Amino acid sequence: MSIPQATYAIIGGPTHMPHGWVDFCGRRPEECKVPPLPAVDVKLSLHTWQILDRINREVNAAIVPISNFDHWGTLVDHWDYPVDGMGDCKIYALQKRRLLMEQGFPRQALLMTIVRDLNGEGHAILTVKTDRGDFILDNMVGNIRSWDATGYQFYSRQSQENPNVWVSIEPGAAGAPETSSRLAARAN
Repeated sequence: MSIPQATYAIIGGPTHMPHGWVDFCGRRPEECKVPPLPAVDVKLSLHTWQILDRINREVNAAIVPISNFDHWGTLVDHWDYPVDGMGDCKIYALQKRRLLMEQGFPRQALLMTIVRDLNGEGHAILTVKTDRGDFILDNMVGNIRSWDATGYQFYSRQSQENPNVWVSIEPGAAGAPETSSRLAARAN
């Protein structure tokens, strides 16, 4: 098996933080009261790809899909871990993020991401920033895909440096990785 290659999403400026993340942080402050860290990408190797694939498949199989309303009795976004083995897209993505961090993946490369899916509905996925592009772990698809191969409309995701800062994603824009030197050059 060869290691896949993807493109990189081009991020825009800061944007609003999803209400569900704010609520999650209120209930689980240890997850959010973290210091900013320098951006880091995962060095993608066959071994790291196999871990990503295994966790994506295991979490997709382990959680019973249920709507937010049927599960929690509210239409308000509720983000959490699968405390009872059920949940919607946010629960899948958060669990994948947690398990990957337990495997030693840097949190700066595991970014909660908000999109519109193929049906035009709001959806949360996990973006994994790697040295070979941005890959998506998604509860609606078994395979890991490049962000631009999903067909989704991307809106926002966590900043690599600070999970409590959210940034916009330029519509349909793919490009080279956002390095410190590229960001500095753009700012000037």
